Amino acid sequence: MEASAWPEDPAERIKEIVERVLDQLELEGVVEITEDEDVITASVEGDEDYGLLIGRRGQTIDALQLLCFQAAFQGKRDRKRVVLDAAGYRGRREELISERADRAADKVVTTGNEVELDEMTARERRIVHERLKERTEVDTYSTGDEPHRRVVVAPLISE
Repeated sequence: MEASAWPEDPAERIKEIVERVLDQLELEGVVEITEDEDVITASVEGDEDYGLLIGRRGQTIDALQLLCFQAAFQGKRDRKRVVLDAAGYRGRREELISERADRAADKVVTTGNEVELDEMTARERRIVHERLKERTEVDTYSTGDEPHRRVVVAPLISE
């Protein structure tokens, strides 16, 4: 690939990378780019099963998202967050994690015992912490080392 063929605009770089990965995986799809002050979002839409692109528990799409971020802002000072989604995966995953967080909090309130959730990415752990921060009867904290960190939902002990 010639250097001149590489787009200068970060959003165009992201689109180019995702389209090339789709081609290599032999998946059809349209890559839609939206951009605001803080985030560039690339959404892949189509009729394909994007399981190969998403990977087990989102590992592949998370890795591709990181690659897109690094390539988009290589040699640039001003950076934005990059979010890569396929067929609404991120929204479904967030909903699932929120439901698990609610169930864990309910169990903690009922039993008085801590509940340790499955290993999660930093982004997923943040969803749990945010979801449960308004629940005054429980507290959350992360434990373990990457990539095996998990959230613990614990009863809030009042003085």
